[in-house]
Amino acid sequence: MSRRIAVVLFNLGGPDGPAAVKPFLFNLFNDPAIIGLPAFARTPLARLISSRREKAAQANYAVMGGASPLLPETKKQADALETALAMALPDDAVRCFIAMRYWHPMTAETARVVEAFAPDEIVLLPLYPQFSTTTTASSLKAWREVYRGPGRTRAVCCYPEAGGFVGGYAALIEQAWEAAGRPSPARVLFSAHGLPEKVVQGGDPYQAQVEAASAAVAGRLSGLTDWKISYQSRVGPMKWLGPATDEAIVEASRDGLALVVVPIAFVSEHIETLVELDHEYAALAKANGCPAYLRVPALGVQEGFIGSLAKITAEALQRAGGTCPGSAYACRGWSKCPRTEMAA
Repeated sequence: MSRRIAVVLFNLGGPDGPAAVKPFLFNLFNDPAIIGLPAFARTPLARLISSRREKAAQANYAVMGGASPLLPETKKQADALETALAMALPDDAVRCFIAMRYWHPMTAETARVVEAFAPDEIVLLPLYPQFSTTTTASSLKAWREVYRGPGRTRAVCCYPEAGGFVGGYAALIEQAWEAAGRPSPARVLFSAHGLPEKVVQGGDPYQAQVEAASAAVAGRLSGLTDWKISYQSRVGPMKWLGPATDEAIVEASRDGLALVVVPIAFVSEHIETLVELDHEYAALAKANGCPAYLRVPALGVQEGFIGSLAKITAEALQRAGGTCPGSAYACRGWSKCPRTEMAA
């Protein structure tokens, strides 16, 4: 019997023009998963932060033409996944939808479109390969608060060691390194978006999953002996996960090492890759004498990666329900992991 299947892809979103920068930043910092204060304190603080950061953020988005490329990138991924699922599930009617957390199409908008589709089955598929309370958990919570339509729901929490994710990045690293003439000595630097240390200390498995993903990719690269993990996009006075990517770049550059930088926590190009990695950190590497600075592209619609997402989605449909990893990776012992919470 044919099923109507809705696959909802979650991502952060990004401003679609200069005027959208401030409200996007407000939505971001007004999320209790980002600033864990009561609403009466969080909301005015979010207004203050978004006002203070508006001009600098607009300047960064201007480097990319004035808007974030994240939605167009995600649309390409949704189309590719829909095609892959049509082949994997030929008897079913599968549609992919996009729900952004902080800018349009936002979760409530997408929920109404999915309700109109009237699915029999729903798979919630975050485009965050590693689980965090600040990304995946926040997106899933927002969905649960607004979706009122039909359909049995399963949610995927993470896929840090999925074959297409790991193999896709291994292949892209090899391609970038080969295209540059395999500069040596070189270091592969896996750069992930940072988090305050207190988030991880509170039971968030994000750091452990970044480490697992990086080790899995490094293990696919023949002869790779020098690789490290770093964290970018640090803001505010709190202590964040380290080492910081800018510090790691300075260290490697001064040691005379070529750098192959991999955005291990990102699957789409956006401000952190196209501005921070490609411009700010590239300039930093050059200023410190780095022999070669190579930035590996995000996975995008890489065939193996899309194939893994299709496989994860099909496997989720076979589950009775609930939220658990879409790969074999288990993060039991981390209190904020959905699998651990389900087992408790």
